[in-house]
Amino acid sequence: MICPNDIANLKTDINEMIGQKIIVKGSLGRCKSFEKEATIEKAYPNIFVIKYEEEKRNVTYSYTDVLTRTVEVDVFDGTGYSPLIPPAEESKKQKNLA
Repeated sequence: MICPNDIANLKTDINEMIGQKIIVKGSLGRCKSFEKEATIEKAYPNIFVIKYEEEKRNVTYSYTDVLTRTVEVDVFDGTGYSPLIPPAEESKKQKNLA
């Protein structure tokens, strides 16, 4: 279940990452998926805008797309890419430990 705090935290995180490189992964349906490099361009109250590197086009996603894992976002931290939202298994383990 998505809590309002989750959305607020994600908005803050993405707002701080404007201009940063990311990799976006998602499904195109019928067992097809995509994985593309992009840059976070802008963040708005309900959506954020990314620019794909190779296609030179802008695409918008909602924060709930990321929270529901419709798309996965990996952020470049200077040495490699790490997930913006931890994988579901790790989240469950952390909740069980608390």
